[in-house]
Amino acid sequence: MSVIEPFKALRPKREYAKDVASCAYDVVNYEEARSIAQKNSKSFLHVVKSEIDLPNITDSYDPIVYNTARDRLASMINQGIFMQDQTPKLYIYRQQMGSHVQDGVVALVDTREYEAGTIRRHELTRADKEMDRTRHIDTVGAQTGPVFLTYKSRTSIDVSVKKVVEGEPEYHFTADDGNVHTVWVIDDENLIGAITREFAAVDALYIADGHHRAASAATVAKLRRERNAGHRGNESYTRMMAVIFPHDQLQIFPYHRIVRDLGGMSVERFMAAVEKSFYLSSPFKEKAPQNSREFGMYIKGCWYKLSIRDLLPMDMGIVESLDVSLLENTLLTPVLGIADMRHDPRIDFVGGIRGMRELEQRVDSGEYALAISLYPTDMNQLMAVSDSGCIMPPKSTWFEPKLRSGLFVHRLN
Repeated sequence: MSVIEPFKALRPKREYAKDVASCAYDVVNYEEARSIAQKNSKSFLHVVKSEIDLPNITDSYDPIVYNTARDRLASMINQGIFMQDQTPKLYIYRQQMGSHVQDGVVALVDTREYEAGTIRRHELTRADKEMDRTRHIDTVGAQTGPVFLTYKSRTSIDVSVKKVVEGEPEYHFTADDGNVHTVWVIDDENLIGAITREFAAVDALYIADGHHRAASAATVAKLRRERNAGHRGNESYTRMMAVIFPHDQLQIFPYHRIVRDLGGMSVERFMAAVEKSFYLSSPFKEKAPQNSREFGMYIKGCWYKLSIRDLLPMDMGIVESLDVSLLENTLLTPVLGIADMRHDPRIDFVGGIRGMRELEQRVDSGEYALAISLYPTDMNQLMAVSDSGCIMPPKSTWFEPKLRSGLFVHRLN
C-alpha cells in the first residue's frame, strides 16, 4: 500500500514559471550555476544553490549558505514571484525530451514509509551530501526539490492522469536545454480522492533519483519530531514532496566510466590482461554497446568492443549480474586495481546524455587513460534490486529528462 497526499504547494505565478524553474542543485557545479543565475535574478538556483551569491571562498557548509537560501526564498515570495495554494491539491508534471514524454503525479508521501522501506531505495548516500541537504531543508523550512519516485504502472492511474492532461495546463514552457515542461493543477476533490485511492493499491514506491533528498527529508522529520514536545504525526515536516512516474514511461541512460591511468602498466600489458576476460574487436564504430554484457572501450584514439569470454552462472545474484558489477568484477578491480568505486580518485563517471564525444575528449586531453561505455540498466533491474533490499554499485543509472526545481515547494511550517 502506497499513501500519497495532496498539499498546498508554494509555486511560481504562471508568468514567472519559466524564469524560476532551474536545474537541480546537484546537476551543475558552482561555476556553471553562478553563470546561469547571474543572468536571471528569478532563477531558483539562488535558493537551491545559494552559495553562488556568496564569495567563492565561502565554505559550502557555512551557516551563511543556508541562511542565504532562506532569505532568497523569502525575498521571492515578498516580490510576488511565488503564490501559495490555499487548498490541498495534486499536480501533474509532464516532461518532454524530443519524442519522449513522461507524466508524473506531484504529491506528498510519508517519511515513515521511507524509513520502513515501503519507499524503496537502491543507492547508498554520502554523509556530507546528506548533511548539506538536511541543513538546507531545516534552515529554509521547506523542501525545495522533489524526490523522483516511480512505481509499477497501473492502467487505472494512467486513465486518471489522461483526464487531467486533456485540460488546460497551468505552466507550459521550453527550458534552456530544449526539454518541455508542463504542469496541470488538480483541484477537483473527487479526482484527487480517486487518484489517492488508486495509489493505495500500489505495493511499493521506488526512488529513481534523489536518494539524498529523501534521506535528508527523513532526517529533518526526525529532528523536528524530537524538538516538538506536542508532536502528533501529521505535521508537514513528516511528509516528503515527490514526483511519481509510472516505470514504463521512464528512460535510463548508462553511466560511463573513465579511468585516469593504467595502474603502472603499459598499454600492451593492459590490453593483454583485458583479453583474458574479454573478446576484443576493433574498430568499434557504434562506440556504445548495443546489448547487455558488452562494453565499449576507448584508448589511444581507438574504440574497441569488449564481450565477456566466459558464460556467466545462471544463479548470479541480481546485483552481481548488472553490467556495472560485471565491469567492476572483471576489469576495474582485478586488472586496474580500483576496488572502491565511491572514493577512488582514479575513476570518474560520465552520464550517458553527454554522449561518446565527451568520453573521447576526456581521454584525448590526456587527463584520462581510457573510457568505458556501458549498456543502460533497465527499470526492471532497478526495481528487482530495490525489492531485494540490495544496493547497486555507485553511478548505475542516469535518468533523463531531469526534474526542474522551483515549480513546487513544500513548506514545513
